[in-house]
Amino acid sequence: MRKYLMLTMAVGALIAVSVAGIATGANKPVTVEAGNLRITFNGGFSPTKLPKNKMAPISLTASGKIATKDGTHPPALKEVILESDKNGAINVKGIPVCKGGKLQSRDTAAAEKACPKSIIGKGTTGVEVQFPEQKPIDVTSKLLVFSGGTSGGTTTLYIHAFITVPTPAAIVTTVKIKKHKNGRYGLKSVATIPKIAGGSGSVTSFSLTINRKGVLTAKCPDGKLQVHGTAIFADGTKASATIPRTCTGT
Repeated sequence: MRKYLMLTMAVGALIAVSVAGIATGANKPVTVEAGNLRITFNGGFSPTKLPKNKMAPISLTASGKIATKDGTHPPALKEVILESDKNGAINVKGIPVCKGGKLQSRDTAAAEKACPKSIIGKGTTGVEVQFPEQKPIDVTSKLLVFSGGTSGGTTTLYIHAFITVPTPAAIVTTVKIKKHKNGRYGLKSVATIPKIAGGSGSVTSFSLTINRKGVLTAKCPDGKLQVHGTAIFADGTKASATIPRTCTGT
């Protein structure tokens, strides 16, 4: 029985890792344990050869899983807080803005139709739903990442998924990204994940690609990009990790 969940996202949180982190190069997966949870992150960006002194476009792939050590249903992911490398950036200027209300109560096809020009990323996610004294139900969904625009120094992203069990429902995660000066880090992102199936659903996996040209950029002045993330779960468990990835400056 699969018992996995992701960071970022994201659905939304794990995506926050991908979108704001930019620090998942072609290295080995990173695994973090906290309480009964075991969380694994992986991914890559291209190109890995980047200018030392100026920003250049990159594309990103990211994936994640979370497992409970004892095989029980994982707690729901509530929030992900990320500090990401000052040598990476996100820019949605010029991309049409999608309002979160346009994505609520819509399946994947309808959400895509509502804001087609606002999509900056796509992927898939898995959700496990378990009600008391019932067997868990595994549900999969496409992921869509939409630009919500930038206002007052804050960039907003919406991550949309749609589940059909126990009843059809859209899951829309909101990611807020701001500049954040803290040593190595230059951006802070907060991803808020809504309750799934009244709190009985937990994100169990995700994979995501963001390759819309110019949205993500990075430079490599010292051979690495880095992100620090904290995932907060409904049962109070917190899992934190610093994830460095290598790059080559040119």
